Amino acid sequence: MVTTQTTSDLALIAHLLRRAGFGATRDELEAYAANGYDATVEGMLHPPAERSYLPDDILRRYHHDFQDIRTNGSAASYWIYRMVTTNAPLEEKVALFWHRVFATAQTKLIQGKPILSQLDMFRKYGMGSFREILIQISKDPAMILWLDNQDNHNGAINENYGREILELFSMGVGNYTEEDIKECSRAFTGWTIANTDYMAMKMRNNTARPYGYIDWHFEYRPDDHDEGEKTFLGKTGNFNGEDVIDIICEQPATAQFIARLLYHSFVADEPPVPQWPLVAPKDPAAIQLLTDSYFESDYNIGAMLKTLFTSDFFKDESAHFARVKSPVELVVGTLRQAGGFDGPTYDVYASAAACGYMGQALLNPPSVEGWQGGDDWINTGTVVERVNFACDLIGDTTKSGVQAIIARLRRDLEGVMPTPELLVDHCVDLVGPMSVPHETRDVLVDFAAEQGDVDLSTGDGEAAVAALLQLIVSTREYQLA
Repeated sequence: MVTTQTTSDLALIAHLLRRAGFGATRDELEAYAANGYDATVEGMLHPPAERSYLPDDILRRYHHDFQDIRTNGSAASYWIYRMVTTNAPLEEKVALFWHRVFATAQTKLIQGKPILSQLDMFRKYGMGSFREILIQISKDPAMILWLDNQDNHNGAINENYGREILELFSMGVGNYTEEDIKECSRAFTGWTIANTDYMAMKMRNNTARPYGYIDWHFEYRPDDHDEGEKTFLGKTGNFNGEDVIDIICEQPATAQFIARLLYHSFVADEPPVPQWPLVAPKDPAAIQLLTDSYFESDYNIGAMLKTLFTSDFFKDESAHFARVKSPVELVVGTLRQAGGFDGPTYDVYASAAACGYMGQALLNPPSVEGWQGGDDWINTGTVVERVNFACDLIGDTTKSGVQAIIARLRRDLEGVMPTPELLVDHCVDLVGPMSVPHETRDVLVDFAAEQGDVDLSTGDGEAAVAALLQLIVSTREYQLA
């Protein structure tokens, strides 16, 4: 049986792939659409057991600096490869989501390797139980050193981690007291890393040689754990870190906070997290639906994402192009569209650096609050960087993805000398599909008309198409997901 793919079917699948991944080429889009929307959602949530991406042995043979991943440029570039070439894009998108929530920066840790190890943890647990995610992040060496829990001792607590797990990682301001922070911190005493003094010195003094970089490992020290009775969020007992996490996870405020984080990252831009105590959600009914899913699934993030992706509020056309692409979404999505990452390439370093120029330096969030997102991504400087990056890639007719667009135009317009209107509509459709306002379309049509007759069988015709594609990726609509 032949399934006819309507424009609306493709638009909905494209919307899903922009949010649950980093977009798709036209061939990928049509392959997903042939399976149907629900099957595509299931495939994103349950990717193949065998992950496919450029393998480490090939990358390290080509990039010697990937051997120990010391610098931020190497570590960020390594992750760019993974996001661009993976066959499990939602897994990487969820890792990026948690990297933004549990913001951990190489500026303090010096090494890139422990943050990449943290990303591996997000890949493994990121779509599972939120309880397990909190346990794993609380044991994560990069987080322990980032928020100083190695200095959190019985009788001399350090409140950094106890504060942030409540304020930014799970519940949000207004749902706990200062005393709860202290009691939470007491529960996490003894949660540290092995050989703490030496490892902390290694973090602070990157020149310690000749022994190089050593992986950090979690260690629980019962002799340094506060065994006293604690009262936390209205409950009293001899709590340890896991007990505190149990109490956190059962709070309605936690469910609502996680629901709003998911909505903010996968549906539509919300105000920055610090404003949430003062600003109601854009869509309270959607937050309630996700909150219900949190409890019904025993805190399962994958179940919440399934609820989100199959909901009417996500599918509604008003949710399409309702978020500003983060720099990483823009960079990775354009790289996947343009092609050229079939093997190692030094272009990866420029791509990782471009994310930073646009305001999102991978593995280096600006603070423990992470990146706020939304309109914060856009200013006079970052817009220039975003447009230049996309134009440089899409304007390169040697790129395999650009050649695929041109080949598709040849096939669809075979035997036809396209009018400017026809050429513009086909190019906008192949880059998206996306719609542009009449005023923008008029500008694109005028530009296409200036190119004269476009013969797609010639080099001049290819160059004219590439120039039009550059103008399309310069539009406001291309900056939105």
